[in-house]
Amino acid sequence: MLSWALITLGNIAVVLVISSSVSGWSRNSRYLLLSLTGADSAFGLIITPLNLCVSLMKDYSDGPDLLCHIVAFFNATVYSTCMYTLATISLERYIAVFYPLVYCSLMTRRRTLLLIGFAWCFPPVLLVPISVPKGIIEVHFSTASLVCNPSYSTNVGYSVALMCFIFFPCSIVMTYANLCLWFAAKRQRVKMRTVNLGRLHRPNVASRVLIPVMTVYYTCWTPCMATIIYNAVTGHRVPEWLEFVVVWLPTSNGFLNCIFYFWINRSFRRKFYMLFQRLCLTLCPDLAKALGGTDSLQTGIWENNNSVPERSSSVSSTCTLITLADDTSF
Repeated sequence: MLSWALITLGNIAVVLVISSSVSGWSRNSRYLLLSLTGADSAFGLIITPLNLCVSLMKDYSDGPDLLCHIVAFFNATVYSTCMYTLATISLERYIAVFYPLVYCSLMTRRRTLLLIGFAWCFPPVLLVPISVPKGIIEVHFSTASLVCNPSYSTNVGYSVALMCFIFFPCSIVMTYANLCLWFAAKRQRVKMRTVNLGRLHRPNVASRVLIPVMTVYYTCWTPCMATIIYNAVTGHRVPEWLEFVVVWLPTSNGFLNCIFYFWINRSFRRKFYMLFQRLCLTLCPDLAKALGGTDSLQTGIWENNNSVPERSSSVSSTCTLITLADDTSF
């Protein structure tokens, strides 16, 4: 329940901020980050309630039923959509940094929306056999994790196909894009250090952002994928305690994404504080005035109205890595 509350509240705050203009974030960046927020929110708004409902209604003596198959389908769909969205963000960030002059022609609004649509529409098509009782793959209710899971050993070919279409391509795109960005930022940091002759110490922002992003991704998703492969190949299930961990570990990725993609960004924090002050000023004007919120709110509005127009190239929270050595926003 704590994880559900953190994911829900965190993503509500994210939606409130990035639904409007944020300094330094392009329109494409906001579209992709809203898509990621929607996928992360589905963990708390869809996955958790559905599995809780099944755990209360399921007769443990019975085999898998239609409801269990549908819940397993939604579980796998949301997980897959989240991975596709993370890979799309990494791809967009890579294009913005390494091809800034042709970014507008490559990442048009239409293509960005098509990528988002693919991330949301392709997984249900690929995973629809899971929703069919007595179909090509069976589903079992796990008493350890209280989740309906596909029995991947009942169809090894389909299980391997899912891995080849979802986890492996998304992981390759994310790893390649973020490694290239990290090395580019490292080279730029060395150049800046040489120009300044070591007189100014600049934080290694790339390591503080990209490394945690990739570490969290593999920490949350690799155990789950490894368990799927183990079950498909051997036909055996892992111990119950391990099954519980690997099933619910990806859910925490939704909350951690809020931290790494949003909260560590200075522009996001500024916009959130401004919206929070505006809300306090509306609901409790005396309290906001006593806390000095009026002046800071007016300053924030002035800065927002007089800020530089949105740049066409994406400059999302970890995107502008070519100039990252000069960035002190984290």
